[in-house]
Amino acid sequence: MADPKGFLKVPARETPARRPIALRLMDWKEVYEQGDAATLKRQAGRCMDCGIPFCHHGCPLGNLIPEWNDLTWRDEGRAAIERLHATNNFPEFTGRLCPAPCESSCVLGINQDPVTIKQVEVSIIDQAFANGWVTPHPPERLTGKTVAVVGSGPAGLAAAQQLTRAGHTVAVYERDDRIGGLLRYGIPDFKMEKKHLETRLAQMQAEGTRFRAGVEIGVNISWGDLRSRYDAVIVATGATKPRDLPVPGRDLLGVHYAMDYLVQQNRVGAGDYVAGQLTAEGKHVVVLGGGDTGADCIGTAHRQGALSVTNLAIGIQPPSERPEHQPWPMTPTLFEVSSAHEEGGERVYLASTVEFLSNEVGEVRGIRVAETEYLDGRRVPKAGTERDIPADLVLLALGFSGPEDDTIEGQLNLPFETNGNITRNGQYETSESGVFVAGDAGRGQSLIVWAIAEGRAAASAVDRFLEGETDLPFPIKPTDRAIAL
Repeated sequence: MADPKGFLKVPARETPARRPIALRLMDWKEVYEQGDAATLKRQAGRCMDCGIPFCHHGCPLGNLIPEWNDLTWRDEGRAAIERLHATNNFPEFTGRLCPAPCESSCVLGINQDPVTIKQVEVSIIDQAFANGWVTPHPPERLTGKTVAVVGSGPAGLAAAQQLTRAGHTVAVYERDDRIGGLLRYGIPDFKMEKKHLETRLAQMQAEGTRFRAGVEIGVNISWGDLRSRYDAVIVATGATKPRDLPVPGRDLLGVHYAMDYLVQQNRVGAGDYVAGQLTAEGKHVVVLGGGDTGADCIGTAHRQGALSVTNLAIGIQPPSERPEHQPWPMTPTLFEVSSAHEEGGERVYLASTVEFLSNEVGEVRGIRVAETEYLDGRRVPKAGTERDIPADLVLLALGFSGPEDDTIEGQLNLPFETNGNITRNGQYETSESGVFVAGDAGRGQSLIVWAIAEGRAAASAVDRFLEGETDLPFPIKPTDRAIAL
């Protein structure tokens, strides 16, 4: 184990400081300052090497957390990245973007602050990249089998890397002009600079994975043609269909889906020119939705120079401490202050949108909201509590309802579940033989760590389908969920 008395000597969490707000609002670089090696070692030494490490259960990937905590504490960084890569293809992504359900399950968290697992993870991979320890792993032999992966988000990339290393010839298709899916165009640079994505894609290309950007399956190539060209197909298109808010004034100019807004800024950050770019500069911005996407919009609006930013959530403000009905080792719903929230703006809970208000030329000028009340299990606006909030730009960050299904359903005739996800069996396979589904397209909107785990599991299922057996790990089943007691 790590330091046998570490959790006694260092009872508190220590994480890297965020850069000063005034400074970071001037650029799009990541918000965290470089961590201190001594602090990292102390935090890794707090790991207790529990008899039953529940962090394994909290992590869908089954990361070997006590092992690489111990190796970090012993200054054995190269061995640590080997143990980390044994279960996680992309720790540079999860270490920055995952909300760390492993930390909610940390045994130390029963009565102390949990280990800073996420920070140790990202420090291990950053050190590995800096020292040249991350190298390509091309297959020793080729199987002669071909696989098409549709979608280049974390699920698609994880599946592609696993299958390439197993010896199959893998092509990843992406309808956008660059590879990466939401990692590329959905995540703001202040949360993850794209250099980390580029470095990993370069490794994958050196291993033999082929990337086909700017090709939309179902439009440029039909799903039927794709299936006939390849021995197997993995659908990893994500759950990109946004939830709408059908209230009066929804069609006003200035009311947009959050992802339309975020994608445009990421394109500009990549050096593209976006005609008529949606921008918050000089505007009163209202973001509907209290999740991560909403926070991304808030941070982006601040950097673009918004006059004001207001975040509305229809539900009640979560508690700051673990509630009784979500005991350890469950992942609790807690009130969190992200880097974007601490940069300014107002957060309002129990706010129901009644209508969007128009000016004389059909542009949004404000939002009429009311206090939320619960009636028969429904959340509805409370009569008599209406008030108006000025708004020149409204961003809907209300989540996603499943994959875009028009061409998949029409060309492959795949059945969909009532929740909008593509139907699949326990081996990630659809009703069409040889067609598999991984990530949010089959699971619904979820965390990046679940997407990578599903990509790895689907790769194992595809390898078995093609070869009759597989040595690839199968970390989770499609029905697996987070810890529930």
